[in-house]
Amino acid sequence: NHISHLPSQLQNRRTMPEQAMELPAIDFSDLEGENRSKAMEILHDACENWGFFQVQNHGVDGKLMEKVKQLVDQHYEENLKESFYQSETAKKLNKKENPSDVDWESSFFIRHRPTSNIHQIPNLPQGFSKTIDEYVAELIKLAEKLASLMCENLGLDESFIKEAFSGKEGPAVGTKVAKYPKCPEPELVRGLREHTDAGGIILLLQDDQVPGLEFLKNGEWFQIPPSRNNTIFVNIGDQVEVLSNGRYKSTLHRVMADKNGSRLSIATFYNPAGDAVITPAPELLYPHSYTFGDYLQLYSATKFADKGKRFETMKELAKGSNGFHD
Repeated sequence: NHISHLPSQLQNRRTMPEQAMELPAIDFSDLEGENRSKAMEILHDACENWGFFQVQNHGVDGKLMEKVKQLVDQHYEENLKESFYQSETAKKLNKKENPSDVDWESSFFIRHRPTSNIHQIPNLPQGFSKTIDEYVAELIKLAEKLASLMCENLGLDESFIKEAFSGKEGPAVGTKVAKYPKCPEPELVRGLREHTDAGGIILLLQDDQVPGLEFLKNGEWFQIPPSRNNTIFVNIGDQVEVLSNGRYKSTLHRVMADKNGSRLSIATFYNPAGDAVITPAPELLYPHSYTFGDYLQLYSATKFADKGKRFETMKELAKGSNGFHD
């Protein structure tokens, strides 16, 4: 889920001081009342110009979120912490080597749909499987609601993203569970290197105390604060950018290593199935496969009218004469 070979200008920005910036916040309670249009505007702007936003009053049970975090922390402390500090990554860092091709993280991936692998993961605490299954079931509902709202803002059928993600067995869903341990030399290594996410809609439950997540906007790195008050952070993956024909952007982000804190990250990915065929929504494409002569004929009659309507007319002509299909 990451790209490791970045343009030199981004590599050089690794040392830039991070800044704080208030992310767009979508309050789901506003979607049912008189503030709906404003909330939809905020969501559209967040998807189009940020690639990251936060969701409040999302309906996911707060006690369940806390239980998930507690069980992940327990599993790390009991099974993963000691082995991480004995790993080759840790040994290189202790020698003041710069392991630029690795990440300072302890992580594992749980597949939920179409088939689960959770019973293949050793030494999970009692109740972990049941708790994470309940949590992810709620997150899938949230992801599909967000997908529907994005489609509405783009002028697409509300089920377009879900159907585009569905192969033979529906969208793929998985969770990356990660701890970013205390790091003795945070200036030498990233918690997680700069990348965009490969998939669709990513819902993040993260630490409520330790920062570290940053995203790139207008050439500057900005901090995303810890998740207090059960806020869920959302970011857009590459496939939504493709489906939206570039309207909604996936955004470079990274995790900084921290000397004093051990950051928790639980990222659930609502992704296309492996056999899902991804292509931009025809409604969002410019018209194509027409002759310039046909365009000029229409243009001469509509020169002083809205060009958007002219493009839509050309799309309809292309559908009829060149086999363009939805």
